[in-house]
Amino acid sequence: MERSLKIALGSFFVSLVVLAIKYAAYWITGSVALLSDALESIINVVSALAVILSVKIASQPPDEEHPYGHHKAEYLSAVLVGSLIVVAALAIMHEAYMGFLHPKPIDAAWTGLAVSSIATIINVAWASLLIRQGRVQRSASLVADGKHLMADVITSVGVVVGVVLVVLTGITQLDAAIAALVAVHVLWSGWGVLKESASGLLDEAAPPEELARIKEIISLNADDAIEAHALRTRHAGKATFIDFHLVVSAEMSVGQSHDICDKIEDALRKAISGAIVTIHVEPEHKAKHKGIIVV
Repeated sequence: MERSLKIALGSFFVSLVVLAIKYAAYWITGSVALLSDALESIINVVSALAVILSVKIASQPPDEEHPYGHHKAEYLSAVLVGSLIVVAALAIMHEAYMGFLHPKPIDAAWTGLAVSSIATIINVAWASLLIRQGRVQRSASLVADGKHLMADVITSVGVVVGVVLVVLTGITQLDAAIAALVAVHVLWSGWGVLKESASGLLDEAAPPEELARIKEIISLNADDAIEAHALRTRHAGKATFIDFHLVVSAEMSVGQSHDICDKIEDALRKAISGAIVTIHVEPEHKAKHKGIIVV
């Protein structure tokens, strides 16, 4: 089992534990703000399942129907996670509205906050691991899940502060107000995940620093070639597709030009994890042909 899938499975079990802890905090206190925190954790469980499925699909090798692989499954999962975050925000907003209409005092607040803090600590540790490993593994869905959990952490801290204010001031409507602020924050987080995932689905180019590195590698390894142009890159999950035209002397043999291409491809694959390279070789002076046979 590959590492990304193991991490995704771990994320599912962690999200179940965190959900149970947060719901226990709500059950102890009856706080609408703590309920909003628990509702967001339900989305964590569902999104963890989506990540497991997407990582499993993305790891499948190319086939006849998908000759370029299944890498974009992770972006679809990230879009689903973003959509679920938005749904969670709407659900929290509804609970906040009901809390304004029917405010209730908070019971055993300090006990509930202590229980909720345990879930927050778990989320901080796991979110950091997800984001770090997601970037190492070049997994869009793991990074999206990690960012969602980190947003959950910020939400939880805000909820704790809010509940403390309710207890200290005795203003029960503050509980619902905190839940409403949580909903806005969660909604913004969902939009961020959706925006980032959409870029991947639209074949976003490699970032500037990686593109500069690709150009440098081509330049250093294109011995005896005249020019490289029409460079294009795109990301798809762990894969980085790189294609360009390589101009060589018209007198150069097919074997010689092939050796140059092999050298460039090897260098790119060693430097860029998941690089898939396509090179179109052009002679410096193209000969005129009456026709081309396409096989």
